Amino acid sequence: MYLSKVTPADWKYEQTEPIASGHLDVQSNGHQIYWAEYGNPDGEPVMCVHGGPGGGSDAYMARFFAPTRYKVLVFDQRGCGKSRPSASDDDARPALVGNTTTDLIEDMNKLRSHRGITGKMHLFGGSWGSTLSLAYAIAHPEHVSRLILRGIFLCRKKDLDFFYQGNAAVYENDPHDVSLPGSFQLYPEAWDDYVRVIPPEERHDMIRAYDTIFSREPRDEADLQYQIRAAQAWAGWEGRTSYLSLDASKPNHYEEATFAKAFARIENHYFINGAFLGGTGESNREQNFILEHAERLKGIPIHIVHGRYDMVCPMFQAEELVAALRKVGHTDVDYRRTPAGHSMLEKENCWALTDILDHLPSPVDTA
Repeated sequence: MYLSKVTPADWKYEQTEPIASGHLDVQSNGHQIYWAEYGNPDGEPVMCVHGGPGGGSDAYMARFFAPTRYKVLVFDQRGCGKSRPSASDDDARPALVGNTTTDLIEDMNKLRSHRGITGKMHLFGGSWGSTLSLAYAIAHPEHVSRLILRGIFLCRKKDLDFFYQGNAAVYENDPHDVSLPGSFQLYPEAWDDYVRVIPPEERHDMIRAYDTIFSREPRDEADLQYQIRAAQAWAGWEGRTSYLSLDASKPNHYEEATFAKAFARIENHYFINGAFLGGTGESNREQNFILEHAERLKGIPIHIVHGRYDMVCPMFQAEELVAALRKVGHTDVDYRRTPAGHSMLEKENCWALTDILDHLPSPVDTA
């Protein structure tokens, strides 16, 4: 059986231990973000921006980089991973207060200062990590040397509807209805698990229906268990669709309760607010912030890797971004379409990203 996820033999660089790590206080009301630094402390600085939102970082992100060349900084965004407080706590509200895209951008500024980055840095991010990297570059182009992005996610309503809404509204009566396109068409068994958590009469807006579950205090123990099951269904839907071919005999860590609670709650918190891109509230779900601000990215070289068979962040988002960049006169865009799915751990995505990073011109070459 073909499995699309990388094996130990597929990596070019070995896993290394961090040369430094810790927690950084980023807000007076209690948020502390976890960070770790790998590679060469005097190397080219690069900040890795994880997905989700709520996915947390992982040590393997440093394996894309030549350890003698790069100073690699990874961090857990607010509310997830090893950051504190955690949205996996029974009471997730403290982790979601002061947790917006603007807050995360400011955290990135505080972290770069904390780790002594005074000039430009590369940003490396995929999925939501591409969204946040682009939003950061729009806000602070003066801090960004290059963007190395995978699985472009613009976080607009149509992008979310393709993945989270699909045929849910009519699923009870016609689960095979394909009049509206969506990721459900390729993963029907995973879709069934995701949809059936929500009562049929509430499926016309799945993001809102899940928000209703996650945002309320549980009424009793049974309701608490229902909330956990909903979080596992939400997170499991993404975990089971991120690869072309995954070993189904192994546990899906997306469905582990602690991870799922933080991941699902934070994602839904962002998505019901249009990712806090240019606004807040449900009316902001119609935002098109990144494409409307493409002009701000014009001076930053951008490298994009996108799987042709990505069903979490379908490739039309990358196509639209590249078109918008070219429309504003951006001439330094490297766009690579791979025969892969969504995850950065898909073999072809991993190899393409490593190749890009190995062949970036050095600062000396571009000075």
